Amino acid sequence: MSAEILINVRPQETRVAYVDGGVLSDLKIERKTSPTLVGSIHRGTVIRVLPGMQASFVDIGLDKAAFLYVGDIREDVDDNFLSDVDREEPLEIESDDDKLPTSHQNKTPIQDLLKEGQSILVQVAKDPLGTKGARLTTHLSLPGRFVVFLPTVRHLGISRRIEDETERERLRKLVQKINPSGGVIVRTAGEGASEEMLKADIEYLDRLSKDIFKNYEKKKTPGMVHTELDVELRALRDLMSEDVTSVWVDDVEIHKKVVKFVSQFMPKYKQNIVLYEERKPLFDLYDIDIEISRSMERKIWLKSGGYIVIDEAEALVVIDVNTGKYVGKKDLEETILKTNLEAVREIAHQLRIRNCGGIIIIDFIDMEKESHREKVLEALAEELQRDRARTNIVSMSQLGLVEMTRKRIRPSLIKTLCEPCTYCDGKGYIKRKSTISNEIFRELERDGDMLINKKTNVVIHCHSAVVDWIYEVEGESLERMEKKLGRSIAFKIEPNYHLEQYEIFFV
Repeated sequence: MSAEILINVRPQETRVAYVDGGVLSDLKIERKTSPTLVGSIHRGTVIRVLPGMQASFVDIGLDKAAFLYVGDIREDVDDNFLSDVDREEPLEIESDDDKLPTSHQNKTPIQDLLKEGQSILVQVAKDPLGTKGARLTTHLSLPGRFVVFLPTVRHLGISRRIEDETERERLRKLVQKINPSGGVIVRTAGEGASEEMLKADIEYLDRLSKDIFKNYEKKKTPGMVHTELDVELRALRDLMSEDVTSVWVDDVEIHKKVVKFVSQFMPKYKQNIVLYEERKPLFDLYDIDIEISRSMERKIWLKSGGYIVIDEAEALVVIDVNTGKYVGKKDLEETILKTNLEAVREIAHQLRIRNCGGIIIIDFIDMEKESHREKVLEALAEELQRDRARTNIVSMSQLGLVEMTRKRIRPSLIKTLCEPCTYCDGKGYIKRKSTISNEIFRELERDGDMLINKKTNVVIHCHSAVVDWIYEVEGESLERMEKKLGRSIAFKIEPNYHLEQYEIFFV
């Protein structure tokens, strides 16, 4: 099926959409005010080592200290960190495309690897999220068009998406013949690549790694020594393939930049780059803005009449499946199965568009038949194969709960485009007017002793909606309180008060 890449450019924001068969299947949004740090390489200074957590905090020149876990630290970080990898050492073969071999996950305590005040070369693995700082690693990886180059290890991997064993073996032999100075992971785009193409990619990334090491040595304070490509170039590097028939760019300068990049690294796709000059907004070609708005809703309706509800926490996403308006035709089990299968497709789609990550719990509608549960799990696994992010389905419980994980690198769509509600402060709810009025009466009861033998009046400053509620519904409670205090209670409406805000004055 043919696909297109749409690059929509504004002065402060660039959006890249990958449209497969007329349907939005991937979305990247980057703003100048909050660019992604993932892939950038920094000179860092260790500011604190925490043996109890086997982690450290590292200053990399940001407002918030970054986090470095012991499993992400090279054993030789303090000895020969900048020395060349021994080419005589054989490449260690591993099949996974984005995991370091387990032999490089050290078991040495962090206090024996790092000292406070020590300078280290680190790469950002995950952007800051919520209250957490950026996640770091000392295992550097430099992505190219066909390969990912690992300048600090001897490791050979092939993308899991290249399934043909003959092709995998051909690529292994080619990389071994090239004998790079570091490790190499062949990306999915490397399938069918010639020796010359792989060699050119590896040599370019090798030169880049040496420049990074030189910049690290020159820089004496914490800060960036290498930055990743801009979002539009990253998208082309990662998404461009034989399936992409056109790349539409709606900005003249970015179009020139994209043409130059593609001419240098992917010349056979140069004719696919098109400058979009129509008056109609580029994203309106496929109603992408409508799809983005839909993906920011909490409730997503399914075509059958069922719906899913998606709630995001800081490190957890919960998805609930409901039959909604769908009543089915045959029996209850068939109705439930059809709703769950339809939900599977929508859930996989929403995870990609929303860029949800971390732990994901899916509450499917309970299914009594084991065969139906297996069918839903198989459908979910099949849909997730299209996802470029690493996913892992754990199991389905008897209650229909599916536990899974999705690799999170950047903030989700909601975190990127939205901010916590200023009225509820991100809680998602506010107190009822009845709750607030009862709080006021309870506080008056506690302060009642202050009024004995004092000639004071009680004035309550609060929101107009609370005053209306008390006079309309809580009249009996107000009368009882005035009798108990032995004096009348007056209210003063404060237009600028939050609904939950009130103050009691004794005048």
